[in-house]
Amino acid sequence: MKNVGEAPQEELATGMRSDHPTRQRVARSVLDHGPSTVADLAARLGLTHAAVRRHLDTLVAENVVEPREQRIYGARTRGRPAKVFALTACGRDAFDQSYDSLAVDALRWIEKAAGGGVAGEAAVAAFARDRIESQAAPYREAVEAAAPEERTDALAKALTADGYAAMARSAPGAQQGEQLCQHHCPVAHVAERYPQLCEAETEFFSRLLGTHVQRLATIAHGDGVCTTFIPRTGSPGDQHGTSETTTTPSASRSTAGRNPA
Repeated sequence: MKNVGEAPQEELATGMRSDHPTRQRVARSVLDHGPSTVADLAARLGLTHAAVRRHLDTLVAENVVEPREQRIYGARTRGRPAKVFALTACGRDAFDQSYDSLAVDALRWIEKAAGGGVAGEAAVAAFARDRIESQAAPYREAVEAAAPEERTDALAKALTADGYAAMARSAPGAQQGEQLCQHHCPVAHVAERYPQLCEAETEFFSRLLGTHVQRLATIAHGDGVCTTFIPRTGSPGDQHGTSETTTTPSASRSTAGRNPA
């Protein structure tokens, strides 16, 4: 959600300027109190009605809130019901809902339930691979429908549709191949603790594209972009060619989830 600079003194009904991102305060008030009218928000936040409407217009345009007709319980009064503004699903996602903490707790439980140590790590890895496979269908369809030379780009577009902001580009320098770059990772905070998530994703890319791939960087490791090198078919780095082979977990684990030495 964007935090745009605030307008001058009309912002506060008291005439004082706010030091906080007012637009985010408006959205947060809707989250805390449910669907709200302009008058409700103005009263809670000490803003003028005009200021609230201006922020709501922007939040509606950004798909953070949406206008609805106020529900009337009991006898209707004369006149049109007041319009209320409610958070959209996108708006709720903009707030921290502790999903990362929940995911880490769940994986920690899996790790301990399996006995910890190597067995625990293996259990988390098995979960990560199963998670990837359960989401694999759209990616397989996109890649299988593309020409061989366009498969990395097709995968990037399918990942982008799932929120990974991915792109494919030619590998720089003397590398014969492409780089798959993911500018966003929805599970980055969880993968910091459990790199098995990155490793499972790398293994999946390898199986999907039918070639050995190498993870060069990950957001979870502190890099700005998750970057995977995909060798061009027939190049020296292509260990499997285009045949339908499965990369073993150890083949990807050396680099996935962390930068190679």
